[in-house]
Amino acid sequence: MNIISVLPAECISHIVSCTTPLDACRSSLVSHLFRIAADSDIVWERFLPQDYKEIISSSLNSLSKKDLYFHLCNHPIIIGNGNMSMALEKQSGKKCYMVGARELTVIWGDTPPYWQWISLPESRFAQVAELNYVWWLEIKGYIETKNLSPRTAYAAYFVYQLSSEHNPRTATTPFRFRVAYEQGTADERSVILDPITHEGIAPPQARYRGNGWIEIEMGEFITEEDNATVLFSLMEISSFCKSGLIVEGIELRPKQ
Repeated sequence: MNIISVLPAECISHIVSCTTPLDACRSSLVSHLFRIAADSDIVWERFLPQDYKEIISSSLNSLSKKDLYFHLCNHPIIIGNGNMSMALEKQSGKKCYMVGARELTVIWGDTPPYWQWISLPESRFAQVAELNYVWWLEIKGYIETKNLSPRTAYAAYFVYQLSSEHNPRTATTPFRFRVAYEQGTADERSVILDPITHEGIAPPQARYRGNGWIEIEMGEFITEEDNATVLFSLMEISSFCKSGLIVEGIELRPKQ
C-alpha cells in the first residue's frame, strides 16, 4: 500500500511545510493530492516571515498565503516612512531589505550645491540622491539584525546609477566600502563603480541589475545575534571632484 495515498492532505501539508519553498513547488508536481497539500496556507504561512502581518497592507490580506509569498518575492513592500523596502528571496523565503538614500547619512546631502534630491520612475522610492559635485564623498547607514532573517549569511549591495554627465574618474577611482557589526571586525573592500571595465579588476565587480540600476557588493556579515546593529559605509576622499553619482540605496540580501 502507498502510505502517501491514505494520509490526509493536511498531514502532507505539515510535512511539506518542514521543507523549503523550492521543495514545496517541486512536490506539487508529484500528484494531485500533493498539489493540493503543497499549495495550502499551512505550507506557505510557514515560509512567510513571522512578522509578515505587521508589514503587509490590508489590501494583501485577501491573497492566499502562496500568492502572498510570491507577491513579496516580486514586489518589494515600501516601509519605514517610505524610505525602506522589504522583499523575500524566492528560493529560501529569507528577508531582503533596502535602505533608501533618504534613510542613509549622505555627507553634505542637504547642501544643494553638492547634492540634490530627485525623483526617477525606475526607483522604488520617492526620492534618490544625485551628486552634483563634491570632493569628500561619504555615505553611511545601518540596519538592525532583528529586521533580517536569523542565522543567515548576508551581503550588502550599493545600488546606484552613473549619469551621462558623471566625471569619468568617479567611476574608475577605487571607493572604500566597509561592512561591520557595531562591535566587531569589519569587512573592508576597495572597488570601482564602473560596470563595464572588468579587465584586470578582482571581484567584487559592479553589474547591472536589469532595472536601470547598477549594484556592487560592499561586504558580508552573518545574522548570529537577535538584536545587533550592522553598519555600512562607502567613502572616496582623494583630491578630485566627484560628480554624476545617483544613489538609490543599500540593499541587504542573503548570500547565494
